[in-house]
Amino acid sequence: MTASRFRDLHRAGTLLVLPNAWDAGSAAAIQHAGAPAVATTSAGVAWACGWPDGDKLPASELLASVTRMISVLSVPLSADIEEGCSNDPDEVGRFVASLVKAGVSGINIEDAGRDPAELTAKIRAIRAALGDRDLYINARTDIYLRGIATGDEAVGEVVRRAGLFREAGADGLFAPGIANIDEVRRVAKALGDMPLNVMLVPGLPSHEALYEAGARRLSAGIALALDAYAATAKGAAGFMGKAEPEGLSYPLLNRLLARTDA
Repeated sequence: MTASRFRDLHRAGTLLVLPNAWDAGSAAAIQHAGAPAVATTSAGVAWACGWPDGDKLPASELLASVTRMISVLSVPLSADIEEGCSNDPDEVGRFVASLVKAGVSGINIEDAGRDPAELTAKIRAIRAALGDRDLYINARTDIYLRGIATGDEAVGEVVRRAGLFREAGADGLFAPGIANIDEVRRVAKALGDMPLNVMLVPGLPSHEALYEAGARRLSAGIALALDAYAATAKGAAGFMGKAEPEGLSYPLLNRLLARTDA
């Protein structure tokens, strides 16, 4: 039921704006703010569990975190699972089936900018593992985010990969890093009825302009989680009467959470 409800939100006539949660408390707060659904930030979830971002978080900890979020939500939850916590497509399929059993309505799963055949195989394995159980699969391509291509080349490669992922069973296409409104329009037009998801980045056009250009979903990414952790560091320093610490950036927080047992 919730997967269908989540899918419908991408066709509601307005841009689906999803703040990203990192634990049960933030998920409850985002729902309280009026969000029609909640998505997770993989970096934020990893940090909250004591791991750096970058496909390091064990599947068991990711499942436990998502399960806690679902327990406090009445709106659909979409989980960012990075690369699926495994290189083995069948193992990814089994893991996603466990997420669906827990109550997840959607997932993001990424290609990390590598050969799209890897993600294609994982999406096929997920659909095989789920059978007739519903799940909104948002396939993420990192062409823009990792600077693999720009301009016409980036548009063409994103569209090419979207076709492969769609054929494998993806519902939507996530292209974090895209910001040029003309490129958003071109990608969205090529995708047709496959919803395009973009991510908050500097210089991103307004919600209205994005929707007019064909985007159907906007994610906050790490923005809320990073702001929360940075505010905590600043507040803690002020409370202790210490000088304001170095600004808490993504690379710095990842370094602070580097593990010697990983």
